[in-house]
Amino acid sequence: MSTGTVATFEDSLERLEVGWTHTSSGELSTVLREVCDDPAVGVELPYDGVELPPWVNTDPTPADLRAANVGITAAGIAIADYGSVVVQGTPDGVEPVSLFGDLHVAVLRKSDIVSGMPEAFEWLGEEFRTGHDSAIIATGPSATADMGALVKGAHGPKDVHVVILDE
Repeated sequence: MSTGTVATFEDSLERLEVGWTHTSSGELSTVLREVCDDPAVGVELPYDGVELPPWVNTDPTPADLRAANVGITAAGIAIADYGSVVVQGTPDGVEPVSLFGDLHVAVLRKSDIVSGMPEAFEWLGEEFRTGHDSAIIATGPSATADMGALVKGAHGPKDVHVVILDE
């Protein structure tokens, strides 16, 4: 991952009208508080020494999911050329947490930003070979123009914010 790859990712996010913030693991809680409205649901982050703040519900009921304004997930990788994040599936099916709230906050490490689809397919192939056989590639807010004018949030979050952990 090069500085150019990160800049391309940031440019792609801006083109998609997706907010982004760089932070350290120690400042993650502060950044999330600035970005998120209550109630927030989330998935435990798989990064050593990085945890969601206690005000994020990581064991939501169906009612909690319906009431959530924000869903926070980790992204396994990001694809710079497209401004996409890859949310990995888990055996207990936590990846839909990203779809319920009006805002999806994806947290990823800067080192997990890849240039394009060839690198993403290589990463996905390895993940699938090791048993992680489900992933969502999300690019910007949910949007559809099936019935005419573009509508955001029709099938998922209206807004997306990416938090990049600088290592």
